[in-house]
Amino acid sequence: MPLTSRRLRAALLATASVTLVAATLPAPEPLGIGDRLFPHLGNPGYDVLSYDISLTYRGSNTKPLDAVTTIDARTTAPLDRINLDFARGTVRSVEVNGHGSEFATAGEDLVVDVPSRLPAGTPVRITVRHTSDPSGDKANGGWVPTADGLAMANQADAAHRVFPGNDHPADKAYFTFRVTAPKEYTVVAGGLPTGRREHSGSTTWTYRTEHPMATELAQVSIGRSAVLRRTGPRGLPVRDVVPAADRQKLEPWLKKTPAQLAWMEEQVGPYPFETYGLLVADTETGFELETQTLSLFERSLFTEAGYPEWYVDSVMVHELAHQWFGNSVSPRSWSDLWLNEGHATWYEARYAEEHAQKPMERRMREAYSRSDAWRAAGGPPARPDVPTPDHKISLFRPVVYDGSALILYALREEIGEAAFDRLERTWVRVHRNASATTRQFTELASGIAGRDLTAFFDGWLYGRRTPPMPGHPDWRSETPRSAGGGRIPAPAEHGQGPGRAPKPE
Repeated sequence: MPLTSRRLRAALLATASVTLVAATLPAPEPLGIGDRLFPHLGNPGYDVLSYDISLTYRGSNTKPLDAVTTIDARTTAPLDRINLDFARGTVRSVEVNGHGSEFATAGEDLVVDVPSRLPAGTPVRITVRHTSDPSGDKANGGWVPTADGLAMANQADAAHRVFPGNDHPADKAYFTFRVTAPKEYTVVAGGLPTGRREHSGSTTWTYRTEHPMATELAQVSIGRSAVLRRTGPRGLPVRDVVPAADRQKLEPWLKKTPAQLAWMEEQVGPYPFETYGLLVADTETGFELETQTLSLFERSLFTEAGYPEWYVDSVMVHELAHQWFGNSVSPRSWSDLWLNEGHATWYEARYAEEHAQKPMERRMREAYSRSDAWRAAGGPPARPDVPTPDHKISLFRPVVYDGSALILYALREEIGEAAFDRLERTWVRVHRNASATTRQFTELASGIAGRDLTAFFDGWLYGRRTPPMPGHPDWRSETPRSAGGGRIPAPAEHGQGPGRAPKPE
């Protein structure tokens, strides 16, 4: 029921002496939770507890999927309307607690009226029957077409191009995916399989997560795929999803994952989820992505000549490290992105140092020399410049990769290796399954170091210029130059994007 019918309904009810409070509501408008980088992302007034997403794929990447998204939430403030993030789909109907509700769109929000005002603390179930359009611009995320089906790449603000929800990592929830596809397709999603039902000509696959997940980390793969299984540390189930024709070609890479898992556990503690694996997709995105329990990789990373083995290994470890940093512990705001990418880059570099004799100090010294230019081009690590509206992944700049790993290097130099190791392990343990802030990280670091590190972090996180490197007074950062005081362009980084390190030069 679109909201345009409200005035007529209100007029009819007024003849029966019914007071309709909702009739006085202002026009629908997009809302947000105040994220500095994405002002309209997320929505106030409720906390999502779970998503149940049903999708029907009929074998075409150009035709919309039929979908039903059911959201169980709890209000955190009194609500007369509920805003959901949603774009690139047609809404057919909306129910709130089993009652049909009027709705409208405003910007990239779906605005839903509630049958009566919901007090704070009220459970609410929202059911949206809609389509999910896979034919959009994959450069801006959402569904990604592959050679044999579809996958998802929802970072940073693109999950609402696939399904309605509260599309911000501050609101994590449990997910159930029910995907129906023709029999010749294999469906795999984040979490573990909980059911498979055969129909005439199609199959419905069901997966559930055992841990809360940010919307940007959701993954559903539909394709003519092979699912390869092996065992990781402590019996962890490891499953890889690859184009069926490539299973033998990719095996030398895939078999590395259990040892990489064991290495990461040695660094920071137990793997935080119920399963892990690689989704190798025959598509070109320009990046890899740490979707929860099933990281997305381009097929070309493993099949193209020219990538050294150590580089491919380090990219695999980068996405694996994100399962702790970014997935289990998610950013409370997108300005906290440096915690995700800085840590993933840190462990990627550590792995390359230990396994391929690529010295960390050399890489960090090079990063230091370019750090001032990176800050000038993209802002300080914890206060990055707003991404361009038509290219949201421009947020993923060099300053949040090596420029942020540089902060961790400086911190280890400042507080010592033992305290730094304790900080890393404590951080992922204390904030597991939650969203956390830069301030929480800096306060934890100060507590473990036994002294106030505010001044240290202020310079490294928010300074326009890079502070002196502890223990390395001879390190210099090149002064950025620009005509008329304007900013210089970002240094050329090949293949930079969500979750991907630059290609070796």
